[in-house]
Amino acid sequence: MVPDHGLPIGEGSVMKIGIIGAGNIGGNLTRRLTAIGHDVSVANSRGPQTLSALAEETGATPVPVEEAARGADVVVVTVPLKAVPDLPEGFLDGAAENVAVIDTGNYYPGRDGRIGAILDDGLTESRWTAQQIGHTVIKAFNGTFAQDIVDRPRPAGDPDRLALPVAGDDEAAKRVVRALIDELGFDTVDSGGLDDSWRQQPGTPVYGLREGVDGIVKGLAEASPERTGDFRG
Repeated sequence: MVPDHGLPIGEGSVMKIGIIGAGNIGGNLTRRLTAIGHDVSVANSRGPQTLSALAEETGATPVPVEEAARGADVVVVTVPLKAVPDLPEGFLDGAAENVAVIDTGNYYPGRDGRIGAILDDGLTESRWTAQQIGHTVIKAFNGTFAQDIVDRPRPAGDPDRLALPVAGDDEAAKRVVRALIDELGFDTVDSGGLDDSWRQQPGTPVYGLREGVDGIVKGLAEASPERTGDFRG
């Protein structure tokens, strides 16, 4: 587990970012990423015509899901887990060659139905998502309160700065995502590869934890791979 209290992204660097899902997390990421100057396209399952208010508020470009990743350096998939298999085939085909795909999703059996690969075989939620979309992902924001994205950014070094766990197999993509999160106003802790990402799934100590780096490192270390309560299915 590797903490970082600020990973600088190139000053003035504008990235093209596609966001698929305009719920609480997707909507607030759209707000913050546009506010710090990135070129954001946003899509949802109901079509771009339903995103006119968000687009007017933020300056983001509403697009169909099939076009959200076109030319994107970063793509955020922030849809219910049960909707992941319904994403259009090849939706990442037009993305930048080394696109970083962020998965914010969580598996809630009561909402998403029974997924045997997760419940019976022990596959981590983000490993399952990566298999469904045919592209590796970086797990981030899955345990973050959506409102904190807009209300609780802090500059690097601020004692009240929150930290987020980040997991993934692609080290280059992980660096991009961690730098972007730093730019959004949060520290990060590298929680390992996708097979380690159970440490930040629902029901673990860091899920919904509002703490700095030390608290997140401690929570990750105390996690158990056993699914608990309603998250057990």
